[in-house]
Amino acid sequence: MPQLNPAPWFTILVFSWLIFLTVIPPKVLAHSFPNEPTPQSTEKPKTEPWNWP
Repeated sequence: MPQLNPAPWFTILVFSWLIFLTVIPPKVLAHSFPNEPTPQSTEKPKTEPWNWP
């Protein structure tokens, strides 16, 4: 049964993954995000205790 021979399909699988791993990541990492997050101040807001009436 020829479909049980893994020789051509394994090489196709390996080469397709190599192409995906070398072509797609640079394209994805090249995107720039329009809204860069701005760093918040590190000081905590001062809270005052509140007593129940």
